[in-house]
Amino acid sequence: MNKVEEFEQLRPLLFSIAYRILGSVAEAEDAVQETWLRFDGSPTRPTSAKAFLSTTITRISVDVLRSARMRREEYVGPWFPEPLLSDPYEDPARAAELADSVSMAALLLLERLSPLERAVFVLREVFGFGFDEVASAVGRSEAACRQLLVRARRHMKAGRPRFEADRQERKELATRFFDALRAGDMDGLRELLAADAQLVGDGGGKAPQLARAIMGAQNVARLLGTYIPLLALVDVTFEQHEVNGQPGAIFRDRDGRVLHALTLDVLDGQIQTIRTVINPDKLGHMGEVADAWAISREVQEVRRRPN
Repeated sequence: MNKVEEFEQLRPLLFSIAYRILGSVAEAEDAVQETWLRFDGSPTRPTSAKAFLSTTITRISVDVLRSARMRREEYVGPWFPEPLLSDPYEDPARAAELADSVSMAALLLLERLSPLERAVFVLREVFGFGFDEVASAVGRSEAACRQLLVRARRHMKAGRPRFEADRQERKELATRFFDALRAGDMDGLRELLAADAQLVGDGGGKAPQLARAIMGAQNVARLLGTYIPLLALVDVTFEQHEVNGQPGAIFRDRDGRVLHALTLDVLDGQIQTIRTVINPDKLGHMGEVADAWAISREVQEVRRRPN
C-alpha cells in the first residue's frame, strides 16, 4: 500500500478526530489537508501510519483550537458548531459513542475543556485509543493524560447530554414534529415539546437571529407555528435530515440554497432543545448559501400585506 492509499484509508478517522476537537467542518478539513502535507513530506516512512497521522492531526487541531478560543469569546450571540450532515468514520463497536459525541450538545460541552483536555477526551473516550497512543498524540506522559482525562470527565459529567435511547422512536417523534411544523399546528408542536423546551439560534451577527433564547413549550410553539408558515409563503422549504447525529432539518430558499440547519435534542419522548445555525460562514460546506437578510425582508413584506 502506498502513502496515498494509507492516507485515504485513514482520512475518515482523521476528519472525525479533528471535527470533534474543533467543532468546525472547514477547520477540520484544513487540518486533514495539512496532515497529508506533513505525511507526504516526511523523509522516512513511519512504522505505523495510523500513529503518525493521528498524532499529527491531533497536534494540528489543538494548535488551531487554541487560536480559535479568542475568536469564539468575541462571537456575536450563541456559538454553535458547524452542522455536520454525516460522520465519515464508522465503527460498529463504538456506534453509540460516535453518534452522541458529535451532537451539538456534546460538542458544546467539550467547549468547556482546555484544548489538551478536549483532545485527550476525544481520543480516549470517543475513539478508544490506548493511553500510550493518547500520550504520544498530545506529547504528554501517560500519567499526565490520565489526570487530563479525570478533569475532562469531571467537567463533562454534570452536563453530559442524554438522548432518547431508541433511535427509531426519536426519528418518529421528529417526523411528527416536522409534520406539525409544515402545517403550522401550534397545538401539535406544543404536545411534542418539553415544558421547559428552548429554541436557540446562531447567526453570528451575520444573519437575522433571535435576540435571546425562546423558553417554554408555549412560546416556542407559538413562534415556530407563526414563522415557519410565513417562510413557506416566500418559498422556503425544508427537508428532514440527520444533523450532528441527531434528528434535524435543512431549510432552503426557492433556488435550493441553504438558509439554515436545525437540530433537535430528544429525551423521554419530548423535544428538549431546538438549535438553529443560520450564520452563512458555517453553512458553505453544505452548498450555496441563501441570503438570509433578503428572505427576512420578504417575510416582513408578507406580514404587512392585508389579509
